[in-house]
Amino acid sequence: MRLIHTLAGALLLLLTIGSILRTLVVPRGLYSALVHRLWRSLRTVLRLTAAPFDTYRAQDRVQTWLAPLMLLGMLAVWLGSMLIAYMLLLHGTSELDWSVSFREAGSSLFTLGFASGDRLHLSVIDFLAAGSGPLVIALQIAYLPTLYSAYNRRELEVTLLQSRAGEPAWGPELLARQSLVDTENALPQLYRDWERLAADLGESHSNYPVLISFRSPQPNRSWVVGLIAVMDAAAIHLAVCPRTAPPEARLVLRAGFTALRDIGRSLRIDFDPDPSPEAPIRLGYTEFDAAVAMIAAAGFPHERSAAEAWPHFHGWRVNYEALAYELARRSDAVPALWTGPRDFRAPSVPPARPADRRPGTGGGAAPAR
Repeated sequence: MRLIHTLAGALLLLLTIGSILRTLVVPRGLYSALVHRLWRSLRTVLRLTAAPFDTYRAQDRVQTWLAPLMLLGMLAVWLGSMLIAYMLLLHGTSELDWSVSFREAGSSLFTLGFASGDRLHLSVIDFLAAGSGPLVIALQIAYLPTLYSAYNRRELEVTLLQSRAGEPAWGPELLARQSLVDTENALPQLYRDWERLAADLGESHSNYPVLISFRSPQPNRSWVVGLIAVMDAAAIHLAVCPRTAPPEARLVLRAGFTALRDIGRSLRIDFDPDPSPEAPIRLGYTEFDAAVAMIAAAGFPHERSAAEAWPHFHGWRVNYEALAYELARRSDAVPALWTGPRDFRAPSVPPARPADRRPGTGGGAAPAR
């Protein structure tokens, strides 16, 4: 039996080290079963906690705790697994009973000392335990600046988008506002900025999936909602104005759905890597037609009617809609327009357009400034 305990301890130690390396060290977006299980369990508990209130704001408040609880949970699971592994190794390679093995493993792992020092042949295990505990904690601490650096880069662009596309962001609103305030020439630069951000998201959020659970500081902002809005705006732009749409619109779409696919692969989400342009999408033509009418009324130029532009918009959106909806659902993002269903009941939240405060307008709801 002691041989079995030794082998079980060695196997558990190797599995724990492998999980730590996959999550904190290897920058390849390797799937971490621990991160996925922690996310699923904690998210379910938090969602059920907010369920009696039956509002998105309640869900947003409780889901704010998801990311920090996941970080603490990962550290607790790794240290706990190492404690059990070293206890098994000490018990299996000596005559120590379970309580003494547990005490010595805990003493070495957490305090850099020995519970007793009269068994020199166990010193190798004690030294390994003494070194691995601080090492895991140090790796977790070093992990945080990487996460928060990526988080800050992401949230900067999401915040800048608020004045352009509303809060929560919506693609047609982005185009309409640019027409209302005569800033259509700023769209190419916006597309360039979000092309770079999409590449950053694809790299950071696939390598460190816990970033998906980090929420924006404001409840009606979300990185995935912002990305969907910019991609929808670019797709409408290309579909409605094929001759005058900037090339940056095509580039941000390509970067956007490539990033979503990278993240989807790291999370093992099933998706079609090469969908047919005629494949069905969940957004309907009626919604698209109303959106085109809205941006046309705002003065946005158009070269095609909504009926003519629909197949082209459909052909673009089929590349990213399913993955974008799934990530919006998993991240419990604000239920913005054109972002799919959520796991909680909440109506879609349209973007709020500020009142026009220019002299002589009467202060009514009008163009954003």
